[in-house]
Amino acid sequence: MNKRFKKAGVLGAGVMGANIAAQLSNVGIDTVLLDIAKPVSGNQINEENKKIRNSFALMGIERAKKASPPSFYIPENAELITAGNIEDDIGLLKDVDIVIEAIVEDLSLKRGLFKRIEQQLKPDTVVTSNTSGISVADMCEGLPKNFREHFAVTHFFNPPRYMKLLEIVKGPDTLPEVIKTIVENFEQILGKRIVFAKDTPNFIANRIAVFTTLNNIRMMTELGLSVEAVDELTGTVIGFPKSATFRTTDIVGLDTLVHVAGNVFRKASDDEKRNIFIPPELIKVMMGKGLLGDKSGHGFYKKEKDENGEKVILSLDFNRM
Repeated sequence: MNKRFKKAGVLGAGVMGANIAAQLSNVGIDTVLLDIAKPVSGNQINEENKKIRNSFALMGIERAKKASPPSFYIPENAELITAGNIEDDIGLLKDVDIVIEAIVEDLSLKRGLFKRIEQQLKPDTVVTSNTSGISVADMCEGLPKNFREHFAVTHFFNPPRYMKLLEIVKGPDTLPEVIKTIVENFEQILGKRIVFAKDTPNFIANRIAVFTTLNNIRMMTELGLSVEAVDELTGTVIGFPKSATFRTTDIVGLDTLVHVAGNVFRKASDDEKRNIFIPPELIKVMMGKGLLGDKSGHGFYKKEKDENGEKVILSLDFNRM
């Protein structure tokens, strides 16, 4: 192997960032997980308010520990993750072999973060983004040549422990040996199955998946089908995962779905089915009601307990909301 990743940094402790950190720790990679600092009163940094400032990263680790199916092979693997915040702990990135960015899908925020960390890194540190579709060229524009040469997209799928697919997208200046190093580590150590994508809107998987999801929603409302019926028709019976259309959407989050769809609509002006990427009215209503999926506790499905204390899964009646 060209270079073995022994220490990693993950930026962003949301669903994807925390679970990517968990999978890195599962394979024995010491991992630094940084998120934004939670404000505290006063200027002095002591042990107590340091925990508060690190609370977003710490909460991400705790969510990963409680995830179902489990994100960690064994709970003790969480001890390989060092939680911190970008304000106080950016220096922890100075000796990592790879940094994986997994913050919100906002180009300006990503660019700003890369500018902030690039002076902290070793010259040969690989930096990747977990973006689901923002242009690689746009993200590294204006950054130093060495950074651009060591930068690419590594798009994991949720949950990272179980989903084998990984999209890799190189930038205009990415060195071939950097891609080779990423491939060897992620195939041989993380056990991923890699697909190389071009730097086009939403790459391959989400270009197809978002189209399919939004088209299925339109067909559901036109044909008067239920949420359960659509998932029965679009799951394992046609070779798709059992999460089908709407369980997958709840895992991904409606806000993410809308953002990714908007990215295609804005940038794929010649796509003959471009209008499919305009979110239908049902999605707008759900967004307005905060029905975002797992991250808000309910979306197309909702877990509850019946009168006997048994778990039940309810599905949305989209006619009555």
